[in-house]
Amino acid sequence: MRFDIVTIFPGMFDSVLQETILKRAREKGIVEFHLHDIREHTHDKHRSVDDTPYGGGAGMVMIAGPLCEAVEAVTRTGNSRRVFLTPQGEPFTQKIAREFAELDQLILTCGRYEGIDERARKIIAEQEISIGDYVLSGGEIAAMSVIDAVTRLIPGVLGNAQSISEESFEAGLLEYPQYTRPEEFRGERVPPVLLTGNHAEIARWRRAQALMRTMKRRPDIFEKLELSLDDRELISDFSQPDNTRG
Repeated sequence: MRFDIVTIFPGMFDSVLQETILKRAREKGIVEFHLHDIREHTHDKHRSVDDTPYGGGAGMVMIAGPLCEAVEAVTRTGNSRRVFLTPQGEPFTQKIAREFAELDQLILTCGRYEGIDERARKIIAEQEISIGDYVLSGGEIAAMSVIDAVTRLIPGVLGNAQSISEESFEAGLLEYPQYTRPEEFRGERVPPVLLTGNHAEIARWRRAQALMRTMKRRPDIFEKLELSLDDRELISDFSQPDNTRG
């Protein structure tokens, strides 16, 4: 898969793309990262990419010309999509990450300042994405989040594909609690069921924990779940104060 990032600060991506999973995926030839500097498409001696807004107001607005030219200069290949990172976009979810992972190319455009000239939106974006209901200085950090979330879903990137299916949000639930050595840490022990070697009981415990954790921490997600009879029994069973299986 190919990622093209259109930004006025390409240097922000240097360390991110040279570390951990992203670095390994690139070295394996599974992904490509290409950075495109919007300033290279300016036509004045100051390399201006922003100007004051019509109608007045605080801040600056990104000029349509250089922005559109930078995006249009990116060669499209295969099944590609142009995505604009903006607080006004639809919330980025695991479902969308999986959709992006099926593409051949993802073209991510990072906004800055008070926003972009509205006339550029239809040209630079086939989809608008937000990573949360808060404001960042620009779309670069949002683009990094999208790249990381999508890359790890591409076959061959992670060593153990099963780890993806058990992560938070993959099954509509938050992930169950995880433990490793030592067996006891500062007076708290690993739940006994995890030490039994009984895979069926462990799976049952993990499912119950995922359900209850989602119910308590993300009721907005839990309300949308279609619970089976087994799920309801698990919640009832493991919610009892005298339950010692966990």
